[in-house]
Amino acid sequence: MFSRFHTCTGHRAALYALAPGQDARHFLSAGGDGWIVEWNLDDLETGRLIATVNGQIFALCVLPDGRICAGDMNGSLYWIDRAAPDATRNIQFHKKGVYALIAPGEQLLSGGGDGLLTRWDTQTLRPLESLQLSNKAIRCIAWSPERLELAVGAADGHIYLLDARSFEIRRVLQNAHTNSVFSLRYSPDSRLLLSGGRDARLQGWSPDTGAHLYDQPAHWFTINDIVFSPDGRLFATASRDKTIRIWDADPIRLLQTLDTLRAGCHINSVNRLMWLPDCLLSASDDRSVMAWKAQEQGDLSPLKAAKDHPVQNIFLLKKAL
Repeated sequence: MFSRFHTCTGHRAALYALAPGQDARHFLSAGGDGWIVEWNLDDLETGRLIATVNGQIFALCVLPDGRICAGDMNGSLYWIDRAAPDATRNIQFHKKGVYALIAPGEQLLSGGGDGLLTRWDTQTLRPLESLQLSNKAIRCIAWSPERLELAVGAADGHIYLLDARSFEIRRVLQNAHTNSVFSLRYSPDSRLLLSGGRDARLQGWSPDTGAHLYDQPAHWFTINDIVFSPDGRLFATASRDKTIRIWDADPIRLLQTLDTLRAGCHINSVNRLMWLPDCLLSASDDRSVMAWKAQEQGDLSPLKAAKDHPVQNIFLLKKAL
């Protein structure tokens, strides 16, 4: 069972992004106040302000050399050197908000509200190429180094699988969700692609064949993020319904719901998750980051977990019988 062991406070607006810090004991948070704050897992009482930008930060990424890239609601990308935050470069590129940033290898990819997927040269800070992938917003990007593949989710409800080197579209999972695809994540072995959408459904796909492997209503509202545990045995989902759900990865089954009343979870939408080696982090509209640790597992049978989620009681009962 997971329980909260600390709440990080100090931000002045909703939080939308989490990213690794300077080492394995630090992490970054950012959101509507334009602040990028670094936290130390060994002393979570006070965060350290790394940099500030003018816009609301929707996406955050750390490059291999330690520089930080942040994307804001107006389509700007901020390139931040931790050693010289005053020299931050602001490049206005996307016509709408930057909702996704990811750094596979030495390059950076951005996905915008204009439907553009763009590859950046991180040294010259210039766009190398752009693909008009959708006529609606790109909401999320996942990366599989084993497959050299990108999975991109858009507000048109489709999931696009692309060759990470050439941007060639390998497959389109059309109408994967009835509305925007808000979250995507490859399993650690890249044999499964999980997706979550505004329709509150959790779906599983085969990246090899595009086969639809799993589908169920997993939350009451939008699934904002999905993350796997470092060992790949568990994954967590975050939702606008103010909850975090912990799942067994194989076979997929609900293990625990972290909600406001019983677990002291967030009081507003949970927007972002990050799973570190020894804890799970969550960021919310309530302006806080919560840190969670696994305690003694206890009885996490499907029958017991089903009580936490009326929408899927029938599904779990059938699986248990």
